[in-house]
Amino acid sequence: MKQLIALIALLAFSLVTLGTAQAERIKDIAQIYGVRSNQLIGYGLIVGLDGSGDQTTQTPFTSQSLGSMLANLGINLSASAIATMQLKNVAAVVVTASLPAFAQPGQNIDVTVSSLGNAKSLRGGTLLMTPLKGADGNVYALAQGSVLIAGAGGAGGGSSVTINHLSAGRIPAGASVERSVQSAALGQNSGFALELHQTDFTTASRLVAAINKFFGENTAFAIDGRLVQVQAPSDSNQRVSFIAQLENLSVSPSEMAAKVILNPRTGSIVMNQAVMVETCAVAHGNLSVTISSTPQVSQPGALSAGQTVVTDQAQVQIKTEKGELVVVPNSTGLGDVVKALNAVGATPQDLLAILQAMKAAGSLRAELEIL
Repeated sequence: MKQLIALIALLAFSLVTLGTAQAERIKDIAQIYGVRSNQLIGYGLIVGLDGSGDQTTQTPFTSQSLGSMLANLGINLSASAIATMQLKNVAAVVVTASLPAFAQPGQNIDVTVSSLGNAKSLRGGTLLMTPLKGADGNVYALAQGSVLIAGAGGAGGGSSVTINHLSAGRIPAGASVERSVQSAALGQNSGFALELHQTDFTTASRLVAAINKFFGENTAFAIDGRLVQVQAPSDSNQRVSFIAQLENLSVSPSEMAAKVILNPRTGSIVMNQAVMVETCAVAHGNLSVTISSTPQVSQPGALSAGQTVVTDQAQVQIKTEKGELVVVPNSTGLGDVVKALNAVGATPQDLLAILQAMKAAGSLRAELEIL
């Protein structure tokens, strides 16, 4: 009897765990509409490089930028002197950053620097003060600091070895915010809107039901399959507490749509567990072409006026494998789909074409997305 009770308790716990595992917090499936980051960009100079900077004869903008910077510091050079500069320790870079929502002046953000010219490496360099502008042309941050490069390289005797990328790096907390971005997303009168990460009417309806159940009727209503309007308190303190409670509510999103992601450049294929395959027949065969070239030397006779001639003798071989007709059975689970596709015996590159053909034939119950 005790074992039966323990078994029932374990089963109940498993069902509860399974039910809660499917639910997600609102903050994980939606965000407040209009609360987003803003992209910043700037142009600057990196100095202190160990002879791996721009070759200014090929990148004249580097020397021009350095001349303008020196002029602002009270050092005036003639145009001819700037044009003949042979700099090796300076590189022109593009500086990019993302300004988070509600960022305030004095806050530090990370920046990324990328070589604009032909610098071989930015390792050991220091970025000089660079204004970062938004899409409206206003300066929102100032960047400066030492560049961190996650790579290494060396050269000698005509050979070189490079690990990772040397012409781009990051400066952690390398920019100081100088201007905040005012957001009208949290309006005082009309509340705010929640935006689902994925458009889905079922999830939007369940989200509205969860909010109204917790906060009361008419607190939220769906505008469409992506936006949900929420009525919030007008007081700022109550509003923050309201949003904190709201974003931690649990909602069970609708079942995911069947999707297969194809990347022809890398030959990778990713599919989710909702993918299904109807019964179909697939024929697959490989065709390989081999071209080999053998040099032939024709040597003239002694005391003759002929010349030694080298010719190439090419051989072309075409090999084709017999394509077998394989029946792919009806599969309702991801594991069955994988087994069925492996039965064809095709490589990932071949499966790209096979999956597209199966989709065209109506046997693949999934949406194809090609990256």
